[in-house]
Amino acid sequence: MASIRFANVLLESTPRALHFPTLYYRTDTPFRPTGEDGAWTLAEGGAVDFTTYFNALSVIKLRRYTRATAYRLRLQVKGAPCTITQTRATRLGLEPETLDETSVALPQTATWTDVVLDLTDDEQTVLAGFQLSAQGAVSMRDAYYEVDIDGEPHTVDLSIATTTFRKESFIRKNMQLIKRELLDSHTDISEHLTMHVVDNGKTLDPNESGDPRITISPNENVGGAGGFARGMIEAMEQSTPATHVLIMDDDVEVSPESIRRTYELLRMVNSEYEEAFVSGAMLNIEDTQIMREDTGYINPELGVCVPAKRQMLVSQYLDVVDNEAFNEEESIPADAHRYAAWWYCCIPMSVIRRVGLPLPVFVRYDDVEYGIRSHPKFMTMNGICVWHAKFEIRYNAGVERYQSTRNGMIAQMTTGLAPDFDTFLKGLHRQIDLEMRKFNYTDAELALDGFEDFLKGPKFIEQPVAQERFMRANRLKEQVVPFDELKQQAAEQGLVGFDPDRLTRQTVETDRPRSLQERAFDFVTHNGQRFVRDGQEGQDGGTDYAIITHDGWAYPSGSIHGKNTIVSIDWASRKGVIRHKDVKRYREIVKRYKRDVAYFKKHRSRLEREYQEAAPKLESVGFWKRYLGMA
Repeated sequence: MASIRFANVLLESTPRALHFPTLYYRTDTPFRPTGEDGAWTLAEGGAVDFTTYFNALSVIKLRRYTRATAYRLRLQVKGAPCTITQTRATRLGLEPETLDETSVALPQTATWTDVVLDLTDDEQTVLAGFQLSAQGAVSMRDAYYEVDIDGEPHTVDLSIATTTFRKESFIRKNMQLIKRELLDSHTDISEHLTMHVVDNGKTLDPNESGDPRITISPNENVGGAGGFARGMIEAMEQSTPATHVLIMDDDVEVSPESIRRTYELLRMVNSEYEEAFVSGAMLNIEDTQIMREDTGYINPELGVCVPAKRQMLVSQYLDVVDNEAFNEEESIPADAHRYAAWWYCCIPMSVIRRVGLPLPVFVRYDDVEYGIRSHPKFMTMNGICVWHAKFEIRYNAGVERYQSTRNGMIAQMTTGLAPDFDTFLKGLHRQIDLEMRKFNYTDAELALDGFEDFLKGPKFIEQPVAQERFMRANRLKEQVVPFDELKQQAAEQGLVGFDPDRLTRQTVETDRPRSLQERAFDFVTHNGQRFVRDGQEGQDGGTDYAIITHDGWAYPSGSIHGKNTIVSIDWASRKGVIRHKDVKRYREIVKRYKRDVAYFKKHRSRLEREYQEAAPKLESVGFWKRYLGMA
């Protein structure tokens, strides 16, 4: 039997901790850092509870994933008489229960006193935590959870692989954080951690890390797929080969404690989960308390990525408990495939050696396809996470229409993301139909560009064309302009009363209900573009135009019904674009779409065979070394 220091009680003074302290602790009395070796003080006595997202111990998952046999809390206290009591969270409890029989009472002390609290555990316990209460000012420091395990810890050599493209501020901050808090920590992880930064933008000095354990590799811009493939290869071939590779986005904020807990979790994992992926949750940078996803799955009917859990407010006790007790098997359809996104995903090297590297698809669906191809078990846990920018305020048609269309279809052919390829054909139809109903013909054509590049077969993506095609998609996508330019365009086109500076999110995002007659008209005519005579299209002018959100997934059907002009607003960037109905262009796109689908149906069997035969090569180390110029 061995004991592992699994999780430190995390107390921070970062902006996110100041904005949402209940991510870390809950109290109704002043609790603040005092600058003495990481000490925090209850300045006026009272109580502070640590049954929170970052500071409760997920015993329900430790029982499932690991060889844990017992749990305890260790900490040091100093000051007024105080009591430390275990808390526990149960599945349907409204608040933490205090287990008075576990309490440790201490008299007033002027020196730091060690406290050990053995934690009780049963099948009803989801989370174990603790509460510190005092009659006056009391300080605490160096609090952590210790786990006893059956047998000895596994030897883990963890390598972080991150790919960056001209996001120097993010990546430099993360490199410095990992060096200061982990590599220079003089703890076990410092002897078993490396970091590979793959610099697709070639803007970093390869020697700037100042630590041989952090390597920076200048690389061609081959997207996340190529960058992570190189990171996997470098981790595989480093002097002490990594046992696990932690894939992590460059544009995230991460707590070093999440990486430390990942490392310790891997050291005590049981045989059932020894090849599981550790999937870190994505929280919003903008809304720090919102957890968007920890794992996802492909909707078998729509072919789109769906979070396995509902959105959680992890600053709130009930959601913290639900997050750990949640059973994905009850929420994911039986014929759906699950994956872990690569904003934070730890993959055993044994899996990489067995299933290979990602497909050369630049960005989007590389992580989805890899997770589904690997078919692993998944480990998720409170406190293992990153903060990432919201997807809904950084919509990019070059990614969502071109990359997602092409790569989703490629992955379906090689790996089988959904039960049938027709799911992705229906998805293509929905995308094109949606964009054209909103008069966004440009991005409808972008989806067809993705489809047509897929139809070229695997030999097309074997060539180093990924960057050029991605850049082309971003050049060709619908271009929004700043509000001042948009206002001028609106005046020139006769849009009376349009002033973007007076818009609100309510104006932009609110839709109105349609009548049954309006629904029927839109269904038959595709918002006035099908079965109409030439010359019926045109510009409204005056005040008869629609204002809608630029979010590509939105369908504000009531707002756009019967309009000939639409103003699409990206409020987060303060930009927008004016669109006009164009029946001629609509017909050209429909004709092109039908031609492409007919070609696919004729050549479907050949394409399936070619992609399946090419997959082993495209996923191999040898292919990637040649592709990346490493051979």
